[in-house]
Amino acid sequence: MTDHPDALVVYADYVCPFCYLGRRSLETYREEREDPLAIEWHPFDLRSHVRGPDGEIDEDRDDGKDEDYFEQVRENVARLRDRYGATAMLGIDDVPDVDSLPTQIASLAVQREHPDAWEAFDDACYRALWEDGRDVGDPEVVVEIAEDVGVPPDTVREALEDDDLREDVFERFEAATDAGVTGVPTFAWGEYAARGAVPPEQLRRLVEGE
Repeated sequence: MTDHPDALVVYADYVCPFCYLGRRSLETYREEREDPLAIEWHPFDLRSHVRGPDGEIDEDRDDGKDEDYFEQVRENVARLRDRYGATAMLGIDDVPDVDSLPTQIASLAVQREHPDAWEAFDDACYRALWEDGRDVGDPEVVVEIAEDVGVPPDTVREALEDDDLREDVFERFEAATDAGVTGVPTFAWGEYAARGAVPPEQLRRLVEGE
């Protein structure tokens, strides 16, 4: 599933609470490792089923998720938040309902143009939404996040005006689906994968076979 066999591939979407939790789990695993572990990030569109032909979220589309679904999500998020010690995380009802497309476009630009700053940017985007309740669908918020981690603001501004980059992100969404990714986070190592906010020990087994 990757061109870089020594990297852990991560498919994720910033609006997904389990992606935030999965990142916290991944942090713990990497801290426990003796050797560094490279990450290969791939964007995934968690809201593709309600995205209209113009690329905008169509609020009139039925996403098939009822209150029972969201109650189950609340319970699972609370359980994992406690398990992973993610005490700074807000509940799913306490964060804004945003479209992460601008964040994903900016993230791809940062990954390409400032790769040494990408992990800090990626982490800061998650924390902005899931800890601070900021609207990461707002381009100016994304610019501020980039500045805070040392990325020139024009990198984000220009990325969000770049139609080719936007199209590339949509192609990557399709590529993730073609690769068999049906939900996020998905962690892939060679031909093996784990889906969900799995604990550090499961990531260790995935990568190290232990």
